Amino acid sequence: MRYTLRALSALTAYPSEDIQANIGVIRSALHEDALLPEDLLDQLEPLFRAFETDSIYDLQSDYCDLFDGSRSLSLHLFEHVHGDSRERGQAMIDLGQSYLAQGFMMERAELPDYLPMFLEFLSILPEEEARTWLSQPAHVLAALAERLGNRESRYAGVFECLLVLSRRAPTAEDIRGLSDHQDPVTPEEIDQAWEDAPVNFNAPLGEATQPSRLMTRLRAVQRDAVAQAKGGGHA
Repeated sequence: MRYTLRALSALTAYPSEDIQANIGVIRSALHEDALLPEDLLDQLEPLFRAFETDSIYDLQSDYCDLFDGSRSLSLHLFEHVHGDSRERGQAMIDLGQSYLAQGFMMERAELPDYLPMFLEFLSILPEEEARTWLSQPAHVLAALAERLGNRESRYAGVFECLLVLSRRAPTAEDIRGLSDHQDPVTPEEIDQAWEDAPVNFNAPLGEATQPSRLMTRLRAVQRDAVAQAKGGGHA
């Protein structure tokens, strides 16, 4: 499950030239791990093809329009659960401490609840423990899958995959309990949203993690799996 989670982490991260160059590695990792049904993997093909055919600038623009331009599609999980309340700060601290307790060092200037980082953290955990963690924000993942599906976004399938991995089916009541974000519409509202954007108070804890490091880890996991299969070992 570890390189399925790392592959999905890469797909939810800001598009980079490195991710684009290694999109075939990501696709192969998901198919080789075989944790997701083929029909669900097929839903990811529009996103894979976009990485293969679109310019990096178009990919980045599409990503920013979706996830940076809409609070209702924010990839910061606690944004949907706690909104701007004080509870969000404490939840962030608790999650960061959980990372450290597991030996996971945040090496990027990002908040702990940023989904790509959260998925990378889960990838170091035993499978059932990772599923338990992933089930906790399943209602957020379900809401994002629905909202992206309504926009006919090629990213919707990624969140459907995460829901399947979590093995939790959130209820409509779970989703209704999330923070109700009204995205800015007028130029004045957009300007105000930029002014009110939260400061990233999470200082880097080490050297910045480059996308190539994630790809290196993904390829290393695949090599380990192949070596174990040849030697008759088990993951």
